[in-house]
Amino acid sequence: MSDGLVLAVDTATDSVVAGVAALHAGEVRVLAERAVADHRRHAELLTTLIAESLTESGTARTDLTAVVVGCGPGPFTGLRVGMATGAAFADALGIPAYGVCSLDALAAEADRDVVDAGSRTLVVTDARRREVYWALYEGGRRLRGPEVAAPAVVAEELAPDWSAGRIRVVAGSAAHLESAGWTGAAPAIAVPTVRGLTAAAAAGIGAGRMPEPLVPLYLRRPDAVEQKDRRAGAAR
Repeated sequence: MSDGLVLAVDTATDSVVAGVAALHAGEVRVLAERAVADHRRHAELLTTLIAESLTESGTARTDLTAVVVGCGPGPFTGLRVGMATGAAFADALGIPAYGVCSLDALAAEADRDVVDAGSRTLVVTDARRREVYWALYEGGRRLRGPEVAAPAVVAEELAPDWSAGRIRVVAGSAAHLESAGWTGAAPAIAVPTVRGLTAAAAAGIGAGRMPEPLVPLYLRRPDAVEQKDRRAGAAR
């Protein structure tokens, strides 16, 4: 297994997340982490948060051995900031960039202390337009998703799990989880974390596996394209 220092970034939600973690034999130790909720300033904040994390952890850029990037699902504008920045860091340093589903990162953090292998974890985040991004997990494996749908559709899809009490852990947006059927306590994990992001990529990093190209999980076309298409249709 390879060990090393990992830079992790995510801009798939309204929060900008960046930090440095040490990965050793599959175990993740967070050395520095920043998370700022401001969906309008992803590009402005990210490089600053990366610099602060490197300084706090005492890590030089040349000490990094890998970059982990949350690839969504998320909004087009915010998501591309994190992916472009992470890819640029990796390219400049000549190190691999591992893309992970941001919902997987949320689940990995939420499941850290789960001992019941039969319980399921639901992750729900805000997709705007009265919709949510969601995925369902069991034993660290993704069973469904990532998908985008109205909360009522998610609630209907998960009705058997709700009635059987199989979903015992949740992560993401409290309001949107509630609208999808969750009636328990608010989730402890609301946005991707450095630990979760690194854990989601740990198997590939530890094995020294070459990562796949970074591919954003938009799940739907950006607003600008849809508006352009609507104008074109009206003109026709």
